[in-house]
Amino acid sequence: MAETAPEQGPVAAAEGIKEAVSSKSETVGSIVDTLDGLALSLGDFRISLFDVLVVGSIIVGVIAFAWFASKLARRLVRRVTRLDGTQQLLAEKIVSIVVWAAAFFLGIDLLGIDLTALAVFSGAFGLAIGFGLQKTFGNLIAGIILLMDRSIKPGDVIAIADQAGNETFGQIRKIGIRAVSVTTRDQREYLIPNENLMINQVENWSYSSKNVRIQVPVGISYEADIDLAEKLMLQAAKDCDRVLSAPPPTVWMSDYGDNSVNFIIHCWIQDPEEGVGNVRSAVLKKLWWLFKENGVEIPFPQRDLHIRSSDQLDRLLEIMGRKDAAKSK
Repeated sequence: MAETAPEQGPVAAAEGIKEAVSSKSETVGSIVDTLDGLALSLGDFRISLFDVLVVGSIIVGVIAFAWFASKLARRLVRRVTRLDGTQQLLAEKIVSIVVWAAAFFLGIDLLGIDLTALAVFSGAFGLAIGFGLQKTFGNLIAGIILLMDRSIKPGDVIAIADQAGNETFGQIRKIGIRAVSVTTRDQREYLIPNENLMINQVENWSYSSKNVRIQVPVGISYEADIDLAEKLMLQAAKDCDRVLSAPPPTVWMSDYGDNSVNFIIHCWIQDPEEGVGNVRSAVLKKLWWLFKENGVEIPFPQRDLHIRSSDQLDRLLEIMGRKDAAKSK
């Protein structure tokens, strides 16, 4: 008759380690037997304190190995000078996914877990995980696609809208596995799911060029010299440090307003991540003093009131005049 196989514990790795240690040292073997004696049994299932220690050590070791391996792989990718920032980020993410997947299967192999034992409920369990992580995997694939086609990359300035519909702009700091981190000028950080940037319209200010045109509205009096005002507007724009000389600033007359002749100053910058409103403020401040020095009037709202004569108005004025005359006496 064939000999019966020795009873195997729930973790094959723990059984192998126990046998190897016991054969090397009796003292250590006795300690192992003591730890193995502290066990919890539920029917045919038995797990000891030694099994828990072995499993915990293997899991911690595999996680530490994967962390150091992925960190080392990212450093090696960064040394490849032929890749730009976007390609490096994409390569780092792919390498990290491969390293962690390899670490997972390595841990399964070291623990000696038989995956066929999970075949009974693996189908339903996998289906539940698939539905639960559908958005997560969708965002992961969307992030990889964004990095591959380089339509959005770290450092780009994009226009975003909050829940109230107010549009603002921000700079992309990081493209993560689940979301893109966008920081606005007021240091608010938005975490936008990668899928949203794939299916929605995105205004990228630095996709092909970082040059951004700023519009500065200005109104002057109807009595002002239009030619002089246009020269002063151009001078105010050119005197700002961040305004580009090429393309040069331009001034357009937009319309005849109720109280002013309205113009728009168009000027270009190439660093929108440093702000847009501060450039507009600088142009208006310089233009204020130039208008003051050259006598160009900045109008303010005013209305002309015309009163038509009537019998009732004449009587009212006559009564008011009598009252004023009586008081003067």
